[in-house]
Amino acid sequence: MTMFEPGTVLGEDGLVRPAWAATDPLMRAYYDTEWGMPVRDEQGMFERVSLEAFQAGLSWVTILRKRPAFRQAFDGFDPVTVARFTDDDTDKLMANPGIVRNRLKIRAAVTNAQATLQLRAEGGLVDFVWSFQPQSTPSPRHPGEIPTSSPESVALAEGLRKKGFAFVGPTTMFALMEAVGIIDTHLVQSHRRGSSGVWVAG
Repeated sequence: MTMFEPGTVLGEDGLVRPAWAATDPLMRAYYDTEWGMPVRDEQGMFERVSLEAFQAGLSWVTILRKRPAFRQAFDGFDPVTVARFTDDDTDKLMANPGIVRNRLKIRAAVTNAQATLQLRAEGGLVDFVWSFQPQSTPSPRHPGEIPTSSPESVALAEGLRKKGFAFVGPTTMFALMEAVGIIDTHLVQSHRRGSSGVWVAG
């Protein structure tokens, strides 16, 4: 494994990745197979919204390592089930060492599940989030060129808050847009650039 260009690593497999995805096997697998690929189902989108909220202030690898426990605790992130969680359920989750035990974030997940169900009458969470797709995507050559928010992520955050969602700030929503393929912030030289099929590589 060698440094290829600033912020990138040329792996032993001959593939270029950003440094954050080049060492930890879990992060590398996530980067190679999932991050940036389109998510177009309600349950999948609700899971990503929830996990991005839990990630706020923490490293993503922490969330990724806890994701199996999160999925079990939140019934696979089925919004119908999570929307019915009570204060007793919140207390049980606060006692679960497998997840991030933050009462505000747990309550936000329940609130967001309820808001997700309300959005069904307006076309659903997936269509709402994807409606903020920009006309162009960044083309970063090194990590310093990757923004942390955009006019679209600001608008998405505001739009979701108006629909009753919580923990959906502009930076968190930009990370969501990256994760679910709405924008492509893979470095230009990365082997994953353009892999989502949403944007032409370049």
